[in-house]
Amino acid sequence: MAAPTTKTIGDLNGKWVLNKTLSDSVDPALALQGVGWLVRKAIGAATVTLHVKQYKGAPTPPTEKPDDLVTRIDIQQVATAGVKGTAENRCLDYVFREHSDWLFGHVRGRTRWIGADELKALVTEGGEARKGGWVEDDFVAQDWLEDEGEKGGPDGETHVLNHVESLDAGWTALQVWGFQSVGGERRYVRNIVVAKANKFVNFKMVYDWVPE
Repeated sequence: MAAPTTKTIGDLNGKWVLNKTLSDSVDPALALQGVGWLVRKAIGAATVTLHVKQYKGAPTPPTEKPDDLVTRIDIQQVATAGVKGTAENRCLDYVFREHSDWLFGHVRGRTRWIGADELKALVTEGGEARKGGWVEDDFVAQDWLEDEGEKGGPDGETHVLNHVESLDAGWTALQVWGFQSVGGERRYVRNIVVAKANKFVNFKMVYDWVPE
């Protein structure tokens, strides 16, 4: 189901289900991240639902400003087919925080708001993401809706950027969240690139809105 107009990057609260027909396969990225064949096949067969809570709250450690309020996005990923779920708990202050789970191991990640122009600069030739080896092209900046109605960030940003580094497997993952027109319908989408040892996997995850 298409996203309602009331849902923007500033309000992702609610339930979203991964549309596997409209999305790219996650299998090549999981393989690059070192996830085993049996687990990858189970994930490919599962229905994945995101339960999202987005709000203002105190940042989790580590932080130099514990009394400041930041946007927090807490996501419980629930899967079928016997696949254990995972949690995504993000503070949008771009501070690295370490995390471990059964699927991706020991990682550190950081998250922030980002606008269209800054995103393009990040992934262009000479941008931080190119120089850091996180991306090989501008895939994560492509196909977004950027009109006034999409400006849900505190300073009119249209996207959330998440950068993750594996601390025990050597890969990085860059995600950009926002809204795109997919099949003529407005959808919540994540453009993602996983990189390791000069190998890159670009893929798109497209979600259906689930009304209460």
